[in-house]
Formats: sequence, C-alpha cells, structure tokens
Amino acid sequence: MANPVILHDFSDLGIPNPVVGYVTQSSSSLALLDEPFWFCLKAQPKREHLAATAVRRLFHIECFSPRLRFRRMTRRGPVWFVEAMFPGYLFAKFVYGEQHRAVESSHGIRGIVHFGDRLATLSEDIMVALQSRVGAEEVVTVDSSIKIGQPVQITEGAFQGLEVVVTRLLPAKERVRVLLEFLGRSLETEISTAKVLPAKGHLGGGTKPFRKRI
Repeated sequence: MANPVILHDFSDLGIPNPVVGYVTQSSSSLALLDEPFWFCLKAQPKREHLAATAVRRLFHIECFSPRLRFRRMTRRGPVWFVEAMFPGYLFAKFVYGEQHRAVESSHGIRGIVHFGDRLATLSEDIMVALQSRVGAEEVVTVDSSIKIGQPVQITEGAFQGLEVVVTRLLPAKERVRVLLEFLGRSLETEISTAKVLPAKGHLGGGTKPFRKRI
C-alpha cells in the first residue's frame, strides 16, 4: 500500500510554493532501513530548544528547532520574546532502527509524532527549505512594522493599553494616525510609532507542524 502523503501550508513562514507534504511510514518498515530520516519529535513545552541541544550533544544527531523573536506588550512595557516556532515540537534526523529508543528517552523528548502505528517522516527538500528560511541561528525576527488597517496597542501615555486601528502612516515624522474610541466617540489622532505595538493576537505564537491532513 502506498504511503499516504499529508499536506501542510508553510506560507506563514514565507517559503515559496509553500504547500508541502510529509509521508507516514510504519515503524516496522522504518526499522528495516539503514538510512536516516527527518522525524518530528514531541517536546516539553518551553523546552524545545534545550531538548534539541541535548539530542545533538548526546547522540550527534542533526536537529532543527526554529524560534520566533518578536515584541509583545507587558506590564513593564514592550519586551522582546523568543519562542518556539512550533510550540511543543522539534525535528531530528536519524536512523530509526538504531537510534529511536535513545532519542525518545532523551531529556525533554516525549516521543515521535505518529498517527496510529505510522510515523511522520519529512523529505530533505522540505527541511532544507525550512532551514534556509530561518538561517544558521534558527531564529526568525517577526516583522513588527506597522501597516494601515492594523490593530495596534498603545504602550505609553494616557491611552496606554488601549487598542486602536492605524489609519495613516507618516514615515517622515515617524508617527502614525490612529482611530480610537473614547467616551463613546470615534477620534483620530497622531502617535509616535515607538509607542505602539501590534495588538495581542496579531503577533507571536507559533504553529503546529502537522495540521492539515488528507
């Protein structure tokens, strides 16, 4: 029986021709092969990068644990954060029959992603595309530039914490014009671009590596 191909859309990572597929294979068939495959590993949340580092160091296995760097509003003001691009997951390339037990028992690893008795393997082309997108440091800085129509949150001043919508860009002044609701009225005002951040829910987070199936 042919191995089923499952599709995923990586357009949010900016990869050309972004719809790619991975193949599921039975563990028994993988155990007979002596070539390495890329697998998706489940990891402890917030510890994906540490788990990947441990697997690399202990077993000399190639791993890939991309992260996102972005600014988010906090009680202390805007702060830079770095989080996993795929929360709770990382990728590793190894010979299944020889190394899967050691990898799955490694600190921070919860197992290999599977669907029933079939494991998901990714092609070299897919992984090269992902790796080329994030670079050697495996970190993508999210574009925080402000756009017309974008919801943003004011970070300083009398309207701190208020969510508004950008109506006009004023690059020469490094300011934006925004529309806000105040005392039941819609008002338009100018504010420095340094005092706004993309509204919560419009930046950061991450995605699951396998979410679209056929």
